[in-house]
Amino acid sequence: MNSISRRKFLKISGFTIGAAAAVSTLSPMIKGANKFNKEKVKGIQKIPTYCDLCFWKCGAVAYLKDGELWKIEGNPEDPLSKGRLCPRGSGGIGAHSDPDRLRSPLIRTRNRGEEIWKEVTWDEALDYIAEKMNKIKTEYGPEAVAFFAHGIGGTFLKHTLNAYGTQNFAAPSFAQCRGPRDVGFELTFGEAIGSPERTDIENSKCLVLLGSHLGENMHNSQVQEFANAVQKDAAIIVVDPRFSVAASKAKYYLAIKPGTDIALLLAWMNVIVSEKLYDVDYINKFGFGFEQFAAEISQYTPEWAYPETGIDPELIRTTARVMSQYKPATLIHPGRHTTWYGDDSQRSRAVALLNALMGSWGRKGGFFFPTKFAVPGYPYPAYPEPIKPKVDNPDKKYPFASEEITTGIRDATITGKPYPIKSWFVYATNLIHALPNEDETIKAIQNLDLMVVVDVIPSEIAGWADVVLPESVYLERYDELHSSPFKEQFLGIRQPVIDAPGDQKPNWWIAKKLAEKLGLGNYYPWNNIEEYLDFRLKKIGLSLDELKKKGIVHGNKAPIYFEDGIAPEFGTPSGKIEFYSPQLAAAGFDPVPKYKRPDQPPAGYFRLLFGRAPVHTFSRTQSNRILMDMMEENEVWVNADIANRYGLKNAQHIRLKNQDGVVSNKIKVKITERIRTDCVYMVHGFGHNSKMLKSAFGKGASDAQLVTKYVTDPLMGGTGMNVNFVTFEMEA
Repeated sequence: MNSISRRKFLKISGFTIGAAAAVSTLSPMIKGANKFNKEKVKGIQKIPTYCDLCFWKCGAVAYLKDGELWKIEGNPEDPLSKGRLCPRGSGGIGAHSDPDRLRSPLIRTRNRGEEIWKEVTWDEALDYIAEKMNKIKTEYGPEAVAFFAHGIGGTFLKHTLNAYGTQNFAAPSFAQCRGPRDVGFELTFGEAIGSPERTDIENSKCLVLLGSHLGENMHNSQVQEFANAVQKDAAIIVVDPRFSVAASKAKYYLAIKPGTDIALLLAWMNVIVSEKLYDVDYINKFGFGFEQFAAEISQYTPEWAYPETGIDPELIRTTARVMSQYKPATLIHPGRHTTWYGDDSQRSRAVALLNALMGSWGRKGGFFFPTKFAVPGYPYPAYPEPIKPKVDNPDKKYPFASEEITTGIRDATITGKPYPIKSWFVYATNLIHALPNEDETIKAIQNLDLMVVVDVIPSEIAGWADVVLPESVYLERYDELHSSPFKEQFLGIRQPVIDAPGDQKPNWWIAKKLAEKLGLGNYYPWNNIEEYLDFRLKKIGLSLDELKKKGIVHGNKAPIYFEDGIAPEFGTPSGKIEFYSPQLAAAGFDPVPKYKRPDQPPAGYFRLLFGRAPVHTFSRTQSNRILMDMMEENEVWVNADIANRYGLKNAQHIRLKNQDGVVSNKIKVKITERIRTDCVYMVHGFGHNSKMLKSAFGKGASDAQLVTKYVTDPLMGGTGMNVNFVTFEMEA
């Protein structure tokens, strides 16, 4: 096809549904065990939805058997799940049946954090919140309210708070997760990686993973594509202090010293440039500042990198040559949780530059250009014009922050500068486990006049709230339409499958009712979510009834690679791939990444590393009985030589003490050869101390509790958290 501007293509595509939209129709939700028809139907019913056990939002099909929730499977029409769900998604029915879940609105009756509540009606809870919000608005202005959210369910609450007059919104997914990655790629290519990631793993001939635990970090379609790449005998290179599941599939495993990734990346690039193994034509066409870049990295030889990284120089050369052998279908994965050491944007920029040398941006087997099913928004009234600027990044202290910074809002709540924050709304994110330094979070909370938590389980952050509002789980509610940018255009729906077991309400209902209590009912001109969804769908020739039956519809086919006709465009100041970054230089930062040696642990301490498990999502699923059966508590990985030196036994319970004297809950020891001697590792999300989480209380240890120290990325405000060290305390 003729070359076409991708932005122009996306602007005109997606509003019509091509012939590919015809999909097999699943059984409509008739006579199920739901509020629309209380009769129970004998036999099997299939109801399409999409999952909420992580942000990937895989298309799913829920099954009712004789009117009762039975099982959940992947929807074969969904490009994200491809008919399969991960262990978390398959265990989704445990979210509905969780006996620890919140059931009624709660108002605090004692001191914050004591978890002493009274059950109230929804009217009482929302009246209480509205009264407090009106008082805050009068005394401090609407900007004194901040909103923290994770996931699509926060959309309507954000709409209500926008109408109220604040613009202080943030998600931990930026400053505590993917932010450095996106900023590093924006500085290099002019675009972020996005979610889901635009990685073309299934077509990669060489895949490089730096601390990316595919198979443990269970992002469904990526893991399926990874399995396919392994089956096709792709060259897998894994760099990790720990021999992960992904490492077990690798052709080359590099057991790197923690914190030295930039040294390895610079050495790889040194080999590729000095041996002229890069994509010359690609760089000549699209590169900017290559000569300055090449001069800068000429000093970083594999021999220089060896004492820093612990990786043999010949192994560095060999793996660099393997990457170059398969270019442009070589993908150096950008990662997800990239907040490690405080220089993370520069590390991510080094990853981007290595990909640029391979010519993989915009190429098959590298990074595709995502396409999205376009659905017009609802014609709401305009929001009030903000009087004060956002509070999270005053004076652009972090000049390359492209989204709001959670810890910036927390800092303003503690200091009252640049102006006071007096209320937090927290939706579906456990800030006690998500943000570093729990004491700072609690200190900020104590400065609030109102904290409202909306969640499905009584998480630690809920224990500090003034009002807790119980949300329906995803199987019991409608949500926003799902149209993630991906390799193909698709549109999915989440719809109720079964009744909520208590007095839980969906997020859209909570947001709408709160708006009405605040005198903002004009921002919700629709009567219910079905009316809202149907209005938007009819704008593109669909209807709610049709989408409820199909679950997924497909849009137009769109080009996703340069070779398909996408015109190369780079949103950098130069309009090209910036090997040397003038905008970084102008802001006083290194225009080409430099290596800075990380702090070393005190004697007798080990660097604390943490990650994910395929059966749990952050700290949100530990009370799900199905998932708990698969993993009830976490373990601490300790190298066998270190265990022998300290007299540790496998499965022995110990406690971990960090450099600041904070001591964890008890945790089992996992003695293994699969980790270096200078670090330990544990799965994130355990060690709950919320008294209302009866089943998960005290199971395993919390890495978040031990993350008292963090280093802030000077480019974008992300919090590097792999800078904490622990030692062992034996049980008497």
